[in-house]
Amino acid sequence: MFLAADIVVKAVMASLAFASLATWTIFFAKTAQLSRALRRLRAALTRIADVRTLSEAHMALNGGDTALSALVRAALHEVRLSGDGASDAGIKERSASRFSEIARAEARAMRHGMAMLATIGATAPFVGLFGTVWGIMNSFIGISKAQTTNLAVVAPGIAEALLATAIGLVAAIPAVIVYNHFSRATKSYLDYVGRGSGAVGRLLSRDLDRARGRLLARAAE
Repeated sequence: MFLAADIVVKAVMASLAFASLATWTIFFAKTAQLSRALRRLRAALTRIADVRTLSEAHMALNGGDTALSALVRAALHEVRLSGDGASDAGIKERSASRFSEIARAEARAMRHGMAMLATIGATAPFVGLFGTVWGIMNSFIGISKAQTTNLAVVAPGIAEALLATAIGLVAAIPAVIVYNHFSRATKSYLDYVGRGSGAVGRLLSRDLDRARGRLLARAAE
C-alpha cells in the first residue's frame, strides 16, 4: 500500500513514521534521565538527613553533580560572598534567589524534548488527515479518468489514503500519553528539588544562628 501510494501520501507517511520514532526515542532517553536524576537526588537527601551544617552536607555529598549539591554550593558561595557584616535576612533572601534559579534550570533540563512530544501529539492526526484527503482526491481523479464508478478502481487509492490517517493516530496517541507521563514524572522530580531546597535552607539558617550566637558570646566576654 505504501509503495503504490502517491508521492505526497508517501511523504506524509514517512514524516509520521519519523515522528513516531522521535517519540519513542524521547521516551527511552527521558525515562533514563529522570530515573537516574531522581534516584541520585533521593540518595543525596538521605545522606544529608542528619548533618548539622552546610560544610558537613558538602562533605557528605562529596562534590556530586546532583541538584542538591548545586543548592549546597550556592548557599556556601553566598555566605562567602556576603561576608561577616551581612544580615541574616539578606543572606537568606539572596540564597533563596539562587535556589529558585537552580530549580528553574532543573525544570528546563527535565522538560527538554517535551515540546516536541506536544507538537507531535497535536499535529500528527492532522498531517495524517492531509494525506488521507490528498489520497481520496487522487482516487476521485482516477474515477473521472477511468469513467467508471466501479469500486475496484478507487478502493486501493482510498485504502492508501486511510493508511495515512492510521499512521497519524499511531504517531499521535503515544506522543500524548508519553507527554502526560513525563509531565507527572517531572513534577515529582521538581517536588524533590523543592524538598532539597528546603533542607539546604534549614541548614543555612542553623549556620547563621550559630554564627550569631558565637558573636554574642564573644561580645559578652
